[in-house]
Amino acid sequence: MKSNRISRRNFIQKSALTAGMVSVVPFGLDGDLASADPLEDRSPREVWIAGVSQMGLKAKTPELMVETILGILKEAVTYKPDIVCLPEVFPFEYIETKLTLAKKVEISDKVLETFAEFSKQNNCYTVCPVYTSAAGKIYNSAVVFDRNGKRIGQYNKIHETVGAIADGVSCGELFQPVIMTEFGPIGIQICYDINWDDGWKMLNGQNARIIFWCSAFDGGQQLNMKALQNKCIVASSTNKNTSKICDIDGRTITKTGIWDLNFYCGPVNLEKVFLPTYDYLSQFEEIKKKFGRKVRVTTFHEEEWTIIESVSPDVFINDIVKEFNLKSHMEGLREAEIVQAKSRI
Repeated sequence: MKSNRISRRNFIQKSALTAGMVSVVPFGLDGDLASADPLEDRSPREVWIAGVSQMGLKAKTPELMVETILGILKEAVTYKPDIVCLPEVFPFEYIETKLTLAKKVEISDKVLETFAEFSKQNNCYTVCPVYTSAAGKIYNSAVVFDRNGKRIGQYNKIHETVGAIADGVSCGELFQPVIMTEFGPIGIQICYDINWDDGWKMLNGQNARIIFWCSAFDGGQQLNMKALQNKCIVASSTNKNTSKICDIDGRTITKTGIWDLNFYCGPVNLEKVFLPTYDYLSQFEEIKKKFGRKVRVTTFHEEEWTIIESVSPDVFINDIVKEFNLKSHMEGLREAEIVQAKSRI
C-alpha cells in the first residue's frame, strides 16, 4: 500500500516559500531521537540546526583542532542535523602553534575539503568559517556547502576588528547576497558584525530566513535582540561560552551549557509568521475558527504582535497569508518606509 505520509523533503521545499520562520518548542534529545532512522522518518516540518562551542577545547595544531571538532560532530550528527554551523575561524583558535596569515589560508583550503566531504557523508549543509583569499586580499569568511558537499556560497566578514586589519585581513563588501538553500535564503554574520545593523539589514532585506552568527564570543542578549529585530531565526556557533538558537520573537530555543558544553542540536519550524496584532484582530478570529488546533495563534499583548504557527503538516502559513490578506510585520515596515520617504519630498 502506498504511504500517505507527506515527504519531509517535499514539505521543506514547499514551506521554504512561506512568509515566516519559526522554532518548534524545544524538547529533549533522547535516545529514540538519536537512534532515529532516515531523514524521511522525522516530522516533515522540522529543520534541525547544530552549532558548536569551543569552550574548554585545546589542540597543538589546526589539524588536531579540526579532528577534535569532528569528534564532537560525530555525536551531533546522530541527531541528523540539516545544517551544521561552526565557530569563527575555528581551526586556529586555542592552538599552540603560531602561524602566519598566509599559512592559515593554506590550511583553510584543506579544512574546506574536509568539510565538503563531511557535508556529503552526513547529508547536511555546513557553514564552515575559515580564512579565504581573492584578488590579493585575505578575508575572515564562512563558506557554505550543501548536502552533496558542493560549495554554494560564501560570506566575508564586513566589520573586521582593527587588530585583524593591521595583521592583513580585509573587510568584506557591504552588500553580499544571501545563500539559497532548500529552506529558503540564509545569511551569515561574523562576530564583530553584531555591533552594526547594516549587515543584518542587508540580509533581512533579502528575506534571509536564518542568519548564522559565527563568533569568538557568545553575544549574550545581543543575539536575542538581533533575532527579534530582524524577525528571523539566529543560530550561533562560538569559540567560547554559549552557542544557541534564537527564535523570531527573541526567545532562546536551545543552547549549550554546563551539561551540553560543546554542541547543541535542535529543531526549527518554517511555518510561522510574525504580524502586527491590531491590524488583524478580526482575521485572527476567523483563522482560529477555520483551522482550530491545526494552527497556534500566540499574541504578545504588551508588545502588540501576534505569531501564527502551523502545527499540522497539511496547513501552510503561506496559504493562510494569501487567503486572509496578511502582511508580515517586516513587510508592513518596509511599505511604511516607502510612504514615509515620499512624504518628505
